[in-house]
Parts: sequence; structure tokens; C-alpha cells
Amino acid sequence: MRSWRKAFVVRTAAMSVIGVMAFGSAAAATAYHNAISQIDVQDLDGLVTEVVEPKDPSDPFKDEPVNLLLMGTDIRDGSNADIGGVVDGMRSDTTMLVHISADRQWMEIVSLPRDTFVDIPSCKLPDGSQSQPYRDKFNASFTVGSGGTDLAHAAACTINTVNAITGVTVTNHAVVKMNGVIDVVDAIGGVKMCLPEALHGDPRSARIDLPAGENRLDGKTAIQFLRVRKGTGMGLEMGSDLTRIERQQAFINATFRQILSAETLADPTKTFRLINAALGSLSADPAIANPGSVAGLAWSLREIEKRNIIMTKVPVYDTTENGVSGLGWGPEAAEIFARVAADEPPEDVVLDEPEPSASPSGSGAAGEGSGGTGDSEADAGGTEGGDAGDGGETADGETADAGDGATEGDTADGATGGDKPAKPKPSPSPEVLLDGVCA
Repeated sequence: MRSWRKAFVVRTAAMSVIGVMAFGSAAAATAYHNAISQIDVQDLDGLVTEVVEPKDPSDPFKDEPVNLLLMGTDIRDGSNADIGGVVDGMRSDTTMLVHISADRQWMEIVSLPRDTFVDIPSCKLPDGSQSQPYRDKFNASFTVGSGGTDLAHAAACTINTVNAITGVTVTNHAVVKMNGVIDVVDAIGGVKMCLPEALHGDPRSARIDLPAGENRLDGKTAIQFLRVRKGTGMGLEMGSDLTRIERQQAFINATFRQILSAETLADPTKTFRLINAALGSLSADPAIANPGSVAGLAWSLREIEKRNIIMTKVPVYDTTENGVSGLGWGPEAAEIFARVAADEPPEDVVLDEPEPSASPSGSGAAGEGSGGTGDSEADAGGTEGGDAGDGGETADGETADAGDGATEGDTADGATGGDKPAKPKPSPSPEVLLDGVCA
């Protein structure tokens, strides 16, 4: 189980696959495939302008970086109306770009502020017409693409916008509704958070009151924690979407830790509940909804260290356009997305050091110089080998000390000689946890 605990799955759907594979029973497989049938598959073929063809159709994620766009929507249908009230139409509430490196050593989650002014490209609408390119806040791309009712077109227009404004090509996507978050959190028995101060939401924004210290958020409390913008504590006084992003990132980090813990993965009941809750709440592309593809991705992520899951915020500044207040992206934003597009890790990632290659062995027996016997050719360093007892003769005719062919302190066969200790590896810096994440 230890290797499973080290695994990180970008989406709870993929995490569920790990649970099934870990328990490996027919009952688990049946539960998983039953849950898969609940997914709302969104095939956006013909709607997204930039499409990445899979390198290997049997494993579309193999040896390739993955750029998964996660879109949370506050669409108020059914039970979602009980959570946030009845409001017509559909809106994008939270959007995150999840980048998984091709070598599967690190992952970066970039939050895209919804109030950023961006250029929204032309998008295909549900009635077959095309919208006109225009400038608006980022979350408007979800609304205009939907035509008011269609979730697939909303997702496609958001993806087209992200492709255009970041230069990063989205390879996969998933849309999660509010009630889906509730089901997932309850399935794992709640999410533990350690708040640095008490948090009290303005009832007009979200109904939530939490004391400082350790709290276990159930599903309904969790969705209010993710939605609340105004009140007191943890930046609520600012009423800003930016401080809300900080709280959302802390919650996501805490949730991942909860899923990876033995508390979840060692409990088959929680695992099966997670499978059904997560997969039943998704609207996703065919690859993410495909059990074989997701299983391959899940397996490839099993060795990622939790400290290499990096949460990134796009640097922004306050601005006004046409009399409307909003945000602009700072110049550093272009550097972030260029790095993501190039599959280059952020500074906080601690990568495994490559194993050192073995030193060339000496051509003679132990005690001889690496030059070998007296009739050896001169090597690239200019030494002509001689017997170890006599010493080799250098290219300029001077006699070398016995054993000079080997590095000082090493034996002739390349092994470390004497009691010289191996050079210690530098210790990684301590992991810095986001406010609200328990150590």
C-alpha cells in the first residue's frame, strides 16, 4: 500500500481507479464500471479549434504532458439550486489548469482568475452559429459558449479561450457541478483543515462559520467554504476572488492529502463511495471518461511526491475597462504559461537526481595504473600505461607515480578507496503548506 499512498491522481476519478486496482476484486471492478456509466461524456470534436491527437490510441497519455482544464460551474439545476439559490443560465465559478509533466515527476495547478479581462475568440454555439470575438471577463467565455443551456459548448468555448490567452494547448477537460463536490467530500468522510483563524461568512454570500484550528468539513460545509467571498477571517474582509482562490487552493491540497492517506485508500467502503461520487459528478472528454485511459494515467502517477504538487496563482493587477472593474495579468503570467507549454518545472519542484554513471574500470588488476600494461597506447589524457610497480611513462617522457591512472582516493577499478565518504545529497527545503492545510 505504501506505493499507492505516494501516488497522486489529478482528478478524483483517476484516484478512484487506483482504489479499484489496489483492491483488485470483481466487486470493485463492477462498482467502477457502474460508476463510469454515470459520467456525462463530452466529445468536443468540431468545437475546439486546437486538438491534440493522442500519441498512442491505446494509451493517449503515454510519455506526453497532460494539460487538464478543470471547470467548476455554479449552474443552478436540481439540487444545485438548493445550494446556491435559483439563477438562470450557467456560469464558470472556478477554473484551474492542471499540468502533469511528461516524465510524471511533478504537477502544477494554475488557478485562472475569473475576473480577468481577456480576448474571447469566436466559438461555435449550440444552434450552429458562431459567436463574435470580443473582450470580456474570463468567466464570460463559459456563459457565451453555452448559449444559456449547453454544458459541452460552454466547456469548448472556455477551452478555446484558454488556448488563445495562454499559449498552452488544453489536452483534456472535466466540468464539476456544486453537488458533485459535496458527494466527493462526503464519500471520503470529510476533509480535515487547520484554519489559522476563525472564518465567518456573510450570510448573503455563503452560510459558514468555522472556529480556528482543526475542522473536518463535510460536503455542504466544503461547498460553502469554496463559494464564500465576504465575511471575516482568511481574507474574507477583502471580498475578493483572489483571496478566495487562495482558500480554494488550500482546500484542494488538503483534499488530495486526504485521498492519498491510509484513512481513505485502506478503507474499501470509502473507496467505493469515492468511485461513485467522483465519476457520477463529471462531465468530461472521452479520454477522461474512459476507464482504460484513466487507469493508465493513474498508474503513471503513482510515484509523484506530494511536495511536487505545486499550486500557482497567476499574478494580476487591478484595472478598469469600459467603466467596469476587473483584473489584468502581470508580465510574469506569460513566463508561467511559457514554462507550462514547454513542460518545464517551477522552482519549487524537487526532482530526483540521476544515478551517477559508473567510472571506467582500470585495464589492469587492482594496484595497477589505469593505463594498463606497458605496451598500451597513450590515452586521451596523454599517459602511456606501465606496470603499477614501475609507474607509467607520460607523453613527455616523465615517469608517473604508480596508480596515477586512477583518480586520487580511488582504486584502479573505479571504486571509492580509503575511508572517503560519499558526497551527501543536499537536503530538500521544508515543504511550505498553504494556510488551512494541516501538517
